[in-house]
Amino acid sequence: MRATVLRTQVSAAARRPGRLILTGLAILVASFVVFGTVLAQDITERTARDNLSGTPAATDLVIGDPEQQPPTVAALRDVRALPGVTEAVGRMTVGVSLAEGYLNLRADPGTGPLATVRLVEGRYPEQPGEIAVTRRTVERLGLAVGTVTTGTGGERTTGAPLTVTGVVDTLDDGGFNAYAPDDAVAAWGQVSTVERIDVRTAAGAAEMVRQRVTAAVPADQPIRSGAEVRDAEADAAAEQVGRLFALVGMFVAVAVVAAALVVTSTFRIVFAQRMQHLALLRAVGAGRGALVGALTAEGALTGLVAGVVGVVGALAVGQVLPMALRASGLAISSPGLSLAAAVAVVLGAVVVTVVAVLAPAFSAARVSPLEALRAASVTAGRRGIGVPRLVSGALLVLGALLAGVAAVRRLPTPDQESYDPTAALLLLVTSGALAFFALVALGPLLVRPVLAVAGWPLRQVGPLGRLAVGGIGGTPRRAAAVSVVVALGVTLISGVLIGGASMRVVADRDMALSAPADFEVSASEGATVPVAVVTRARAAHGALTRVVPYRMVYDVVLMRGAQRLGDAESGYSTTDLDMSALPRIADLDVAQGNLADRGPGRIVLGDWVARNAGLHAGDAVTLARGGRTVDVRVAAVLPDRGPLYAGILADRADLDRIGGPTAYTGLLADAAGAGEDGRTAGLRALRQAIGNGAGLGIGVLADERDRNDAMLNALVWITAGLVSLTVLIAVVGVGSTTALSVVERVRESGLLRAVGLSRAGLRAMLTVESGLYGVIGASFGLLLGVPYAWLVVRALGLNAPLSLPVLSLVGLFAALVALTALAGVLPARRASRVSPVVALGTEG
Repeated sequence: MRATVLRTQVSAAARRPGRLILTGLAILVASFVVFGTVLAQDITERTARDNLSGTPAATDLVIGDPEQQPPTVAALRDVRALPGVTEAVGRMTVGVSLAEGYLNLRADPGTGPLATVRLVEGRYPEQPGEIAVTRRTVERLGLAVGTVTTGTGGERTTGAPLTVTGVVDTLDDGGFNAYAPDDAVAAWGQVSTVERIDVRTAAGAAEMVRQRVTAAVPADQPIRSGAEVRDAEADAAAEQVGRLFALVGMFVAVAVVAAALVVTSTFRIVFAQRMQHLALLRAVGAGRGALVGALTAEGALTGLVAGVVGVVGALAVGQVLPMALRASGLAISSPGLSLAAAVAVVLGAVVVTVVAVLAPAFSAARVSPLEALRAASVTAGRRGIGVPRLVSGALLVLGALLAGVAAVRRLPTPDQESYDPTAALLLLVTSGALAFFALVALGPLLVRPVLAVAGWPLRQVGPLGRLAVGGIGGTPRRAAAVSVVVALGVTLISGVLIGGASMRVVADRDMALSAPADFEVSASEGATVPVAVVTRARAAHGALTRVVPYRMVYDVVLMRGAQRLGDAESGYSTTDLDMSALPRIADLDVAQGNLADRGPGRIVLGDWVARNAGLHAGDAVTLARGGRTVDVRVAAVLPDRGPLYAGILADRADLDRIGGPTAYTGLLADAAGAGEDGRTAGLRALRQAIGNGAGLGIGVLADERDRNDAMLNALVWITAGLVSLTVLIAVVGVGSTTALSVVERVRESGLLRAVGLSRAGLRAMLTVESGLYGVIGASFGLLLGVPYAWLVVRALGLNAPLSLPVLSLVGLFAALVALTALAGVLPARRASRVSPVVALGTEG
């Protein structure tokens, strides 16, 4: 009998492949995502190995290692003279300080197989003191061909001339790079060592040359083949890729869990639709165990088909996409064909589907023949939950609360100096997981109150709204099963949005403090910024705006009476920078007090200074320097440090009273124009304002700000994209659930049509029902996501305020509702096309 039941169920499922695919659609998507992730990692690693090595392909031998003593210039000459050596290049970088700014002078032959740059203008340097610069360096530092400047760097402590003879193209153009042959760089910088030596040998002479090199260089110098070095560089890049995809794997695992939950809900509907068939099997002698086995086998078949289709689809995309990208000019490698990974994904799909089908199978097998024959949807229509589920849900809630309280107790305090976030984060992850599974267990009980609030506006619209709300409320178990998957996706995405917004506050704060303007003119030790420079900078209206000079001293002491506060031996760095003139600083969040209160007799402290000195907003204190004092009051305390890494921000008059310098020590300015062109124009104006000012350098702070913004934006978008996998599976679940429920409710749809409901009305009702899954799930998700995201931000020790991106969260809510509603459009159209007469004649 067991074999007969098994054969009957499996053959019935196989005869309806469309229903089979629809049932396992979430597993199909999960299989596609999992195997697509495997292929993406393979593509990325192969691309890194093929394109990201910094060693030219023509390099046969490499002498030296960053962790060993560097080779000498003398050794480079000895290697170059060895028989069989076609070319030997010393790689080195010398930092050069110029009047125009900072320059990285790198050794490169400029031509030949070992060159990493390409000349595009002028001629390549030949003599010491000649350099070629990149295009962006020309724009940023004004070092056009023919420019002669003076710089110091390497072992050279006195200024020496540098002449720009050419412009080169390179993959690494940060706007401060110059190149010259190794002999020229070593001679100008007066350096005696190189970082490493790249050797190109005659054809077939690599091993012979290696033996000669071994005899010519000190024994402690490692000698590796070029292939070894390129492989090591590629492995390092691949290792970073592996770490990234380990993080990706975590999100993919969450998506697989979501797929399993969707499949569980889907099988409950499918089995409920076949209760009459299952009852007949029970009536002719099939036992519960036989039914469970047959239904489980059907689930395994579903997982197998879905897994194969998903893997084949991912493989097709993974092979075609790199070819299309290469055709557009991108250097993207194709993945290999990993049969073992494909088989593993398919087997995983089968296992996940079997695990997901067990609970619905046991539930369906428990129904007695007579009870099942009365109504096909009794199991699916149950509105409550049993006592065991209620108890387990309550225990999960208790566990989530206890883990959350334990995590809160481990959060860092404001005066805590050393903090390890690991324990708090693990407790929060545990608490969140328990809370989610509690939602799974208690969902049917929670759907009703959420639906009562969310469905109230729909009920006021008219009969269609009341029917849609009643359709969801009539099957709370199904609504909960689908909604919790939506809730999982919303929880993760809202966490990313809130975490990203909070990190944005911290990043903006950090950039406002370390890079409060686009440019900084700084004076070297003993030098100052002349007033004439400030005047000329302020006159450059078309190129510069918000020119703010400042003074900085590093030996201010905080006193209370005769008692010295804090333990800073040399005192605290103090500046009179006008914060109100710089918008980025004026918008800073504060830990205590109000920045607007700063003025004569009012100072602002960085948090570390306030904690070190034991001061708070409103406290009276004395500033002392060189025997002079001034009484002030703390107007505000910043969450971290002050602008330009200063610990104290004082008023200009107060700094004068304690003997501050009469001349400016620095200057900040913003570019008047936007983009790279505006930044370049601002740099030129500052260089003209400085003229031949000795000891003055220009820093482009905006570049650092752009890099940080790009990194944070990329991090948030990548994480949101990965989390969206869960939302995708949730939307698929809503669509498949709606499609299957349409079949289950054919008689109901026919009755509604018979009493006058139009096709458009029926489509609207079913579409609204699908949207309500999104409303319920998004509500659950936000209720979980907001507090847990805030706790995670606190646990990371970021010292960030709670930042709720209200518009983004509202947009997320609306997008989820719209997506889930769209998922029900096609099933709704299918239901509306069924004739009322046919529908009323259909068995339940």
